[in-house]
Amino acid sequence: MATAVQSLENARTGILFDRTAPECRGSISSAEGASKALAESGLAVELIDLARTGPGELPGRIDLALLAVHGLGGEDGKIQGALDALRIPYSGSGVLASALGMHKPTFKMLAAQAGIDTPRWAVLRPERSVAATLASAGLEYPVFVKPASGGASLAAGIAHDKARLRELLAGARAFPYTEFMVEEYIRDGRDCTVGLIEVDGRLRTLPVLDVVTRREFYDNRAKRDASLCTENCPSLLPTHITEAVRHDAQRVFRLIGAHGVLRVDFLVTADGRTTLLEANTLPGLSPRGNLAAMARADGITYPALIRHVARTALTKPGYLP
Repeated sequence: MATAVQSLENARTGILFDRTAPECRGSISSAEGASKALAESGLAVELIDLARTGPGELPGRIDLALLAVHGLGGEDGKIQGALDALRIPYSGSGVLASALGMHKPTFKMLAAQAGIDTPRWAVLRPERSVAATLASAGLEYPVFVKPASGGASLAAGIAHDKARLRELLAGARAFPYTEFMVEEYIRDGRDCTVGLIEVDGRLRTLPVLDVVTRREFYDNRAKRDASLCTENCPSLLPTHITEAVRHDAQRVFRLIGAHGVLRVDFLVTADGRTTLLEANTLPGLSPRGNLAAMARADGITYPALIRHVARTALTKPGYLP
């Protein structure tokens, strides 16, 4: 991507977030944390709420964008495409990798074709019965239900029967999701995540973080309430497991054509199965978030992490799909 900006020190950085998006809590926390970190480093920054300021108002106002938007409209390639058209450099992946990472059925299909273990799944479609959908994928209750494009475990849950599945889908009407999927429910799996970040032009794979939750699964409430879960970073999982998920995270980065930063989520079972859940092309940037925790475990301070993420706006190749 062509740009006259050569360094953060010479740039007006706009930190983009969205106060009205489904994942607004995470977006606001990311934006506020990143803004403070860059400002304290002496950089020129401006918080910009996309709910009030459209992309078309950004040329001449900022030199590059640090993306702190999550979920629909932010992590799915749409804001990336708008910024590409406006020739404004932005942090993280381009349109294609963002769209692939966000749409879980497509992402899981690519992962499965690449030989990476991922829970069995099927997309719920109005023209097909739930029973037929489950049977086609070899699924039985309980199943995990979630939006095909979404994050933060919003509108997600475990359906132990058809009635509960209907309840979850009915409750999801409060969100702007239009497509849902069911996935193999893995009992007693431990969530773990791997962060990858470009540092001085080279991709760095961070220490694995694992989570033990007191909820039925690592849901949105557990992600917001530290008393409901215990995070371990570096992970307490066996070394051969952590090395396996780090290796698969690197494969995912290359598979979708990610750039600059990525967080990849897995489940690990008691018998050692490591299975891929999803990829986050715009992981949370809060100082209390998983990416920051993994960076700290690797000796990267929070202000340094945010500077590394912001610099990914300046290291994209001339053309990135």
